[in-house]
Amino acid sequence: MTDNPPTATYQHLAVSLSGAVATVELRKPPNNFIDRDLIADLADALERLDKQPECRAVVLASDGRHFSGGADFSAPGAEAGAPGGPPKRHLYKEAIRLFRTTKPIVAAVQGAAVGAGLGLAVAADFRVTCAEARFVANFTRLGFHPGFGLTATLPRLIGKQRAALLFYTGRRIPGDEAVAIGLADLLVPQADVRSAAAALALEIAQSAPLAIVATRETLRRGLADAVQAATERELEEQDWQRRTDDFGEGVKAMAERRLPDFRGH
Repeated sequence: MTDNPPTATYQHLAVSLSGAVATVELRKPPNNFIDRDLIADLADALERLDKQPECRAVVLASDGRHFSGGADFSAPGAEAGAPGGPPKRHLYKEAIRLFRTTKPIVAAVQGAAVGAGLGLAVAADFRVTCAEARFVANFTRLGFHPGFGLTATLPRLIGKQRAALLFYTGRRIPGDEAVAIGLADLLVPQADVRSAAAALALEIAQSAPLAIVATRETLRRGLADAVQAATERELEEQDWQRRTDDFGEGVKAMAERRLPDFRGH
């Protein structure tokens, strides 16, 4: 197999193609915080790979300690905390494009996948992880509504009851429990997460490509539309909840590494 250069360059992404398997790597360590531009670039990279017939499967990975810490609420002018209503090019709107791509995606989750980072991991077809990883839907612990389409994708993956439990509590799910409840698919030692994800992607790539794409389309039929509808609802709820005292307390408590003291206003 020969290694092919990426078809485009991005500020915080690295894209490579080795044989039939592409690797798209987030490069914003240590936490790989995501924003609108990063998700737009990721969608662009995946759409480009869809047009390359030699690419049959994709590994979605990240450099650094964590898969993705989600949105960075400490950043000045952070999109998730901006007043005045959701912008037209919100990261959730860009995220819908991820669900319209056609090649199978295997996420290598070697550390935390938090908030929107969990949403990104769930956008993949499969997740390879380790005991040290943590899967966290911490939105209500920040004082606002879940997002990134997770209200559509997470119940579809693990069932409504388990999804509700994760949303309501914001609890941290370790990798072994994630596999047990169907949130992840394969548990390996932390040092082997990337290679195991690549091995799974290669196994997928050895199946008939037209059949794989068609089967994937059948299995995910309606998913992108469901995510689009979910994000519209999520953004409406997040917009007014960002202006509450509870949201301010949730973000402050997270920065101070303490339990929030929510007052319900």
